[in-house]
Amino acid sequence: MYVIVGAGAAGSAAARLLADADQQVRLITRRGSGPAHDRIERVAADATDTARLIELTRGAAALFNCAMPAYDRWPSEFPPLAASLLAAAERSGADYVMLGNTYGYGPVDGPATEDLPMAPISVKGRVRAQMWHDALAAQEKGRVRVTEVRASDYLGAVAYSPFTLMVGAQVLRGGPASYPGDLDAPHSWTYTTDAARTLIAAARNEKSWGRAWHVPSISQAPVRELAAHLARAAAVPSPELTHMTKAELQAIGRTDSVMAEFPEMLYLYDRPNILDASFTAELLNIAPTPLDTVLGEMAAEHGRPGA
Repeated sequence: MYVIVGAGAAGSAAARLLADADQQVRLITRRGSGPAHDRIERVAADATDTARLIELTRGAAALFNCAMPAYDRWPSEFPPLAASLLAAAERSGADYVMLGNTYGYGPVDGPATEDLPMAPISVKGRVRAQMWHDALAAQEKGRVRVTEVRASDYLGAVAYSPFTLMVGAQVLRGGPASYPGDLDAPHSWTYTTDAARTLIAAARNEKSWGRAWHVPSISQAPVRELAAHLARAAAVPSPELTHMTKAELQAIGRTDSVMAEFPEMLYLYDRPNILDASFTAELLNIAPTPLDTVLGEMAAEHGRPGA
């Protein structure tokens, strides 16, 4: 049995993949949400309730941390949540698999590799780095086995990223879009289901523990090229893209608490941002999903009634 905390795009995809492979999954969210499947038990619980989480995790082969607090509440909500999951893994005996990102690295010149030290320059980067350091410290003391799967910006029908929020949705409507980054800088993109596949592969590999993995990217296309490709997939006019200045982004953030969090992360978008996942691809045997498949999924979801 596997326990997954969080039913976002990657957590839900991991639950479905495991269930389709005849594995029993317990999916924990505050409201008991998640995909319906005979082998997925959806449980409504507060993951910061450590005693309850230990009870729900006991007997599990692995505990997956796919939880994602609201973007503007990371500093206050992520640390106690991560501490509770780590404690539950330790007390239950489950292996601990974290879904992370690249924020902890800080700015990187050239492709980012999994062995880079944590050097965050942002508030959210320090939160992610501390979560990883705490987990590693627990492993070094022999209390638990931990690994982290790190993704770049997400693409997919229900993916959440600056591109999907600020560009993808507007492109699919056939309208103009503005993006707070270099429109022509190469950028690595992660498919949510590939992140789920990597999480599962890492949980099953004895070489995983005490190290991180990068999800193989589906593309390194700049935003301008990616937006044009998405427009073709959806059979809509080529998008008109403009660069959103930091001042414009900050102005939006004065009335939008989530958008107010983006300025400190602009270093990820105003320069090339490439994720080297060659080690993961080789050792975990993960190949990225074709870009056309992912963009077709995004276009189809947009065309679905009620979308």
